[in-house]
Amino acid sequence: MSDEPRWLSEQEMKAWTGFLTAGALVERRVEQQLKEDAGLSHTQYEILVRLADAPEGALRMTELADSLLNSKSGLTYQMTQLERAGLTERRSCPTDVRGVVAVLTDAGRRKLEQAAPGHVAVVRRALIDVLSAEQIAVLAEGLTEVSRRLRE
Repeated sequence: MSDEPRWLSEQEMKAWTGFLTAGALVERRVEQQLKEDAGLSHTQYEILVRLADAPEGALRMTELADSLLNSKSGLTYQMTQLERAGLTERRSCPTDVRGVVAVLTDAGRRKLEQAAPGHVAVVRRALIDVLSAEQIAVLAEGLTEVSRRLRE
């Protein structure tokens, strides 16, 4: 096997730079919209979404960090901000004395319900409505495969 790198072709480089640029621009738009409309960061919004989707609105902090692809310290910081706003709570895990559970409060559920329509609208404007159904299908399939392989 050769030690020479397999350089990207012109089309592969176009895909790579397009992915980086589009990802950064979409993230910037989403972050700006959530800050302006709901006073939340994108990460904070995603924490509320994960908790709302969880049974009883609660997840162990380690599970929450894994689902967000976030460090435990980064999640701790965001949870502190959400707790100060009354949107989440942390409780002891009933099955493991070392574990901590993140819990969505009623105020957090209301905040999510208030933030979701604007969030979906900006995701549509920035990404979904720009692409054809075929492009969305290819993008979804391709990025799902990349995620699957990197999680292995």
